[in-house]
Amino acid sequence: MKKNMKRILAFAGAAILAVGLLAACGKSGGGDTPQGSGAAAPTGDKTTLNFGVQMYSDGLIDPMAQTNTCWNCMRFGVGECLFKFDDNMVPQPWLAESAETEDYQTWVVTLKKGIKFSDGCDLTPSKVAAAYQRLKDEGPNGSTAPQKFLPYETVITADDEANTVTFVLPKANQNFKGNMAHPATEITDVEHTTEWNNHVIGTGPYMVESFQDQVGYTMKANPYYYEPVPYETVKIMFMGDAQAKAYALQNGQVDLVENITNVADIKALQDDPNFNVDIASGVRCGFAWMNFKGVLGNDTLRKAIQMAVDHETICQSNTIGGLYTAGFSVLPSTLSYGYDKLNNPYKYDVAAANKLLDDAGIKDNDGDGIRELDGKNIVLTCVSYENRLLNEFSDAYALALAEIGIGVKADYGSSDDQWNKLVAGEYDLNNNNWTTVANGDPTEYMANWYSKSEANYCGYANPEYDALYEQLETEFDTEKRAELFQKMQQILVDDAVVIVDGYYNSSMISSKNVGYAHIHTADYYWLSTEITPAK
Repeated sequence: MKKNMKRILAFAGAAILAVGLLAACGKSGGGDTPQGSGAAAPTGDKTTLNFGVQMYSDGLIDPMAQTNTCWNCMRFGVGECLFKFDDNMVPQPWLAESAETEDYQTWVVTLKKGIKFSDGCDLTPSKVAAAYQRLKDEGPNGSTAPQKFLPYETVITADDEANTVTFVLPKANQNFKGNMAHPATEITDVEHTTEWNNHVIGTGPYMVESFQDQVGYTMKANPYYYEPVPYETVKIMFMGDAQAKAYALQNGQVDLVENITNVADIKALQDDPNFNVDIASGVRCGFAWMNFKGVLGNDTLRKAIQMAVDHETICQSNTIGGLYTAGFSVLPSTLSYGYDKLNNPYKYDVAAANKLLDDAGIKDNDGDGIRELDGKNIVLTCVSYENRLLNEFSDAYALALAEIGIGVKADYGSSDDQWNKLVAGEYDLNNNNWTTVANGDPTEYMANWYSKSEANYCGYANPEYDALYEQLETEFDTEKRAELFQKMQQILVDDAVVIVDGYYNSSMISSKNVGYAHIHTADYYWLSTEITPAK
């Protein structure tokens, strides 16, 4: 890399100055010595880890393709960000050494020294700037929506001599570090990555050796990693469902799995001394979008639906088995945003739900068991996929809504199907499970119901909600922000905007072949150097 160079990147379209990047780095024959301990990986039968995972996308790990793929890039140990969340969701330095600001609008980030990409190239401010230029160029072509975390108008100055990157944001933002911990902002070697689908060059402990469609990845240790890499090889094996993961673990086909959600299986594993089950208190909310652009634009219908679903009983059922905590708001009760002060006007009451519909003239006029609205049977298309018990919740909707004369047509596919239909608006109900504080703060998550947001996939609009959301942009006081979030939650509850399943706890389960494996509160960090062979 050239030193003594400054480079300015303006996300408003300014040119990148003085690129001056090496063409090959570690492959250039320049004598680069691997800094990590890919060469010091364990020997014998402890050199390989078999990791069973849900296939959340069609194998892609390109951070800019869509939300699932940017998470995969980090979960599979390839990409890293400037910052990383601890288990209290507080951002800590990762590739960055520090970040300083005086006004929350200009942030000066100092990078850690000695970090290399898996191709042997040094991590420099210029490399960081190039990664963010791709974020600007490719972000609009996917569905990752990286502009939510780093606005395209941001001006970035990269100073390789000082080892600093300066960010001038279009507006002050007190959560800059949290934004720069989201997988959408992970740093990749833009110059040398030639196949973005499955061979991204990152700074993480592992790199892709091969990929087999519908089967999984073979990863190998990054020889340039800045810390010891525990395994020489990791085989990431796509598993069709939670039961398949449990079966493979119990039969020794895999050493590690994430998120087994079959109640009987996880209970059996917890009771078996041959396995370790690590569960993180959840900041995830399982919820179903309600499409305001269709029949669910009817307020009475949405309110009746809320009263027809018995969340407490569902979450305590043999199917769900306590893996979710019941709740009625989009932010979990474990977070400090005023959940205990909220009022739920639509508590479970089937008789009241039926009366509400009858009084509004939404009746079953032809006696077929299904009510009509505007002369058509109310049959809701419910999109879901097999993960974190989402299909089970959707099945529960169908049973519950039948009690008030509303039909439900299941549309169960892959995670990608669910996402694509959500973005396209091809649904009535769309059930999913989202991290509510993806960047350490719920602002980005609450944008899902802000009428001016690109992430508002349901067509909901409320001027009072919008005004409160916009106050978040200029309010930096923690207690006052919490009050705003509380008021916004109450509006969503009052308007019956979302069916809330409950709050999910993530898990990581390992055999005794693994010495340590931890599931983090931020569900981004799976394949890391923390996961080690048993001694």
